[in-house]
Amino acid sequence: MPYHWPKDTDFALWELDVLDRDCPVCGRFMHICDHRYRHFHSLEGPVELVCKLNHCPDACQGHKKTISPELEMTIALPKMAIAWDVFCWIGHRRFSRHWSIAQIQAELSDQYHIKISADSIGRYIQSYQVMLAARQEYPTTLRQQYKSVDEIILCIDGLQPEKGHETLYVVRELTQKRVWFAEPLISATAQEVRRLIARAKQWVESLDKKVGLWLSDRQDAFVTGIAAEFPDVPHRYCDNHFLRDVAKPVLEVDSHAKVTMRKKVRGLRKIEQTVLKQQGAEAPKDMTAADAQPTAGVEVPAVSSSPKTDSAEAVVLDYCAAVRGIVNDDQGGPLHPPGLRMAEALSEVRESIQRNLDEKKGGSPRSNLAAWPVVSTEVSTPCGPTTRRSEGTSRRSRKSRQPLNPEAAVVRFARRSSRN
Repeated sequence: MPYHWPKDTDFALWELDVLDRDCPVCGRFMHICDHRYRHFHSLEGPVELVCKLNHCPDACQGHKKTISPELEMTIALPKMAIAWDVFCWIGHRRFSRHWSIAQIQAELSDQYHIKISADSIGRYIQSYQVMLAARQEYPTTLRQQYKSVDEIILCIDGLQPEKGHETLYVVRELTQKRVWFAEPLISATAQEVRRLIARAKQWVESLDKKVGLWLSDRQDAFVTGIAAEFPDVPHRYCDNHFLRDVAKPVLEVDSHAKVTMRKKVRGLRKIEQTVLKQQGAEAPKDMTAADAQPTAGVEVPAVSSSPKTDSAEAVVLDYCAAVRGIVNDDQGGPLHPPGLRMAEALSEVRESIQRNLDEKKGGSPRSNLAAWPVVSTEVSTPCGPTTRRSEGTSRRSRKSRQPLNPEAAVVRFARRSSRN
């Protein structure tokens, strides 16, 4: 489907001509017979490309053939509304930074003012995958990369991207950390797996290298296929799969521990809602105070939000976000189970909160409790009222009898929390 350009688009004019204008048949100087116009997006802006077409003026065989500029293919692919730089930018964001199509579409529109549909971006990504796979499997490139390698190590494993989809079987080479090829298989029969291993054998023969080792998770199809195609190559158990199988009883206990910890860590959403409600209630007060100031003949300073909203409440929200990330983290191998990682991380958060509470005791207890009702009831451990006070604080309170300042106490607590 053709791309529809707005009528007020400001194009940058690029002109291309044939580099060698001598006729390849008779050697005479070729003439320009026609022009081809193209419009496409580049990262520098919209471009109008004018290609000068040439042909031989003599009645030779070259007269019937029209020659296009050689550099056209280095700027943009045929029938595409984007140049190579935009094409590579899309592929890099998709496969290197794992952006979604919606993110790519929004960034192109906001940053470069390039508006293309999500379907077009999906087609460009598919083309990028095909080109990348062809480049990685190019025999000349492979031979250059393995020129200094004497012995290679291969491994095969199955990956299931999503439930209900075919398992993707991947063959990798470990010395250069390169994926050779991957193919989805509906059923991992011995015959299908052996076909993949035979394909890996063809790659090895084309590179003329020696295979020193095969690694896998020791499935029956892998064992029989590797033994048939590589009879003299040792086949070893992958250490990650081995440790995971050995640690299965520990991981089951670890999973139950995670469930128990998740049950105890409750009330995060309630804390966040309370803090956000307090921020929303304080915003109209700041606006009312700004409107009440006189403006005639007086320079009014910019009204900033209260330190309580900017610092103290932000600390609580950061704690909630950190705890939520810890609870939802399922990463970790058999040597460091996820439940153990969760317990360690929650202990660190608990120690950090305790440090803040210990420093908080230096301020006014009544003002702090009034400023942080949610934190004191939901996060910290309930305890009895503290009746002991320092001698200096008691003397000051008896002598000065000054009223408590909740805002100053919150500011002091926020500064200490930010330092921690």
